[in-house]
Amino acid sequence: MSLSERDLQVIWHPYTQMQTAKPPVAITRGAGAWLYSEDGKEYLDAISSWWTNIHGHAHPYLAEQIYKQASTLEHLIFAGFTHAPAVKLAEMLLPLLPEGQSRVFYSDNGSTAVEVALKMAIQYWSNQGLTRTRFIAMKEAYHGDTFGAMSVSGRSAFTKAFDSLMFEVDYIEAPVPGNELQALAELQVLLNDKSKEIAGFIYEPMLQGTAGMRIMQAGTFSEMINLCKASGILCIADEVMTGFGRTGPMFASEYFQYAPDMVCLSKGLTGGMMALGVTTSSEKIYKAFLSDDRMKTLFHGHSYTANPIACAAGVASLELFEKEKTLEKVSAIATLHAAFIKKVGAHPALSSIRTIGVVLAMEIKTGEGTGYFNNVRDEALNYFLERKVIIRPLGNVLYLLPPYCISEADLHYIYGVIILYLDSRL
Repeated sequence: MSLSERDLQVIWHPYTQMQTAKPPVAITRGAGAWLYSEDGKEYLDAISSWWTNIHGHAHPYLAEQIYKQASTLEHLIFAGFTHAPAVKLAEMLLPLLPEGQSRVFYSDNGSTAVEVALKMAIQYWSNQGLTRTRFIAMKEAYHGDTFGAMSVSGRSAFTKAFDSLMFEVDYIEAPVPGNELQALAELQVLLNDKSKEIAGFIYEPMLQGTAGMRIMQAGTFSEMINLCKASGILCIADEVMTGFGRTGPMFASEYFQYAPDMVCLSKGLTGGMMALGVTTSSEKIYKAFLSDDRMKTLFHGHSYTANPIACAAGVASLELFEKEKTLEKVSAIATLHAAFIKKVGAHPALSSIRTIGVVLAMEIKTGEGTGYFNNVRDEALNYFLERKVIIRPLGNVLYLLPPYCISEADLHYIYGVIILYLDSRL
């Protein structure tokens, strides 16, 4: 049997209706922006393998550093012990983050990074003898698939079976163009009525990914953060998707005038090589857990917290930002995206097109309404796959989020396939 056939005998895939799904494409190796399948085909990875890959698949420097670490120390309990990769990664990461971040707490992925932040926020108030357990979140947000992360995400098909089990959240509009005044007004009402109950405001800075790559207005967003801070509410930036250059700067929070109290990271943290999550906090939050009373401890951890191999991958990824001038590559991709928009923006098959950093998103006109289950998704996915491009549309929203190593020629090839697809819909 082929690898795909063997897979279907034993594997349950994420976000997949296994009864109707096509057999998975079996990939045997990757190099740069390209992936190679078991049957000899090659594919351009236009979405960075679920938004994680930064420097390219099987990057030799990352592979070398992972091998060296695995040959030295592969794992260590992180309660009462430490190791060089964890310390070095924290030392390198903190100066890059928005002002005021001073402590790093390691976990395993984006969802757990968010879970940690939510628990930190609630216990921050509890340790001071106060009860603040509510959160403000944005409509259509996505923060992960564990229960806390689901609770602060927008209610959707992803969460429907579990809605009755999740804690209550106060939702406001996201400050996307046209919604700025409503977002501010809804936030102000909550702050007037419930500010003493609210532990934190959690948000995806500048870009709501799963909601369809919705780009938000930075000035209004800054004002919202400032209003929360003025009410003493902790601000949590979920940079799991937006971090490490995706929106242009190293972190999307750099678009704002006011810094968050906590930052959640994963995905690009290790260049897509290893699973690792990080939650950073301000010193103020950290000090609220310092006490002779052991009950004020943050009781959270994972078996693979600060895994040395994963931390070594994170260190190597940050080193590559300097060695390969990675943010210059981000800028070059952003320039190409902007030029493409000028070329195709008026195409009659499009209802809108937008870009920020390396993200290019376009909404396809459709007669059946929009949404995650729109038939455009499967149609476009198959169309692009047949032309050796891997995408994963969000309903009728097609987007590119390529690895930063992608060549100009490869990016122009993807643009060409987009135009062919748009023309095919006329």
